[in-house]
Amino acid sequence: MARLDVKIGHLALKNPVMTASGTFGYGLEFQDFVPLDQIGGIIVKGTTLHPREGNDYPRMAETPMGMLNCVGLQNKGVDYFCEHIYPQLKDIDTQWIVNVSGSSPEDYAECAARIDALEKVPAIELNISCPNVRDGGMAFGVTCSGAESVVRAVRERYHKTLIVKLSPNVTDITEIARAVEAAGADSVSLINTLMGMAVDIEKRRKVLSIGTGGLSGPAVRPVALRMVYQVAHAVQIPVIGLGGIMTAEDAIAFLMCGASAIEIGTANFIDPAVTLKVRDGINDWLDRHGVASVQDIVGCIE
Repeated sequence: MARLDVKIGHLALKNPVMTASGTFGYGLEFQDFVPLDQIGGIIVKGTTLHPREGNDYPRMAETPMGMLNCVGLQNKGVDYFCEHIYPQLKDIDTQWIVNVSGSSPEDYAECAARIDALEKVPAIELNISCPNVRDGGMAFGVTCSGAESVVRAVRERYHKTLIVKLSPNVTDITEIARAVEAAGADSVSLINTLMGMAVDIEKRRKVLSIGTGGLSGPAVRPVALRMVYQVAHAVQIPVIGLGGIMTAEDAIAFLMCGASAIEIGTANFIDPAVTLKVRDGINDWLDRHGVASVQDIVGCIE
């Protein structure tokens, strides 16, 4: 057995395989399919300060080699998570990470502060692809100033590992990465979904209720891999890679391009046990190639 343990700043993972927010619920929904304590880290669904109903249906659409979604961060709010979900997961031996979303820096910071008090949640992941209501709906993560404003506000009130999830819908993702690093991020994860749309030509209308949605799945993997490689060479903090990872071979490519860990998203809908299959596949590859630790291949692509 090769060593699979990795570190994201001060956050120690037993293996580099995590789940991507929004594709694994609160983790508890997958208990019948996979032992949760064997996954490196579980990032729970997007959580906001106040409950959100999400967007109207239809809000998911299948695409070639992927899917579109515009769920709209439906959740019952951070207080519900703290009072009802946290007690159910806190004693499961894995690293629990909460994905935090908001519509203003103050919303993000308050939500993060409430999670900061939870002993068994050692990290949060900021979703800065959310619309900034003060700036007419432009996502925080598409400008350096917007991204910085959220990270600085959260950093003042959150004292554990802070991961920032980057949007690919930008001109130069390395600029955003460097901006959030300077503002206090401990790590960056990328990529979030690419914006896309689908059309029903028989009904002559858009398929999704709000017209556009986030594209995920294997179709985005080459873009994600390129961005992870670029960001890993642009910042000093650890990078977490995601975007269309379906197999151990996919995950290894992200690790070689500079990711210290990876997240699996859309593949969970196809195979709820895919996380452990990817973990075991990484181990098999390392053993076959005589590599003692997964950390030895991180960033080996120059």
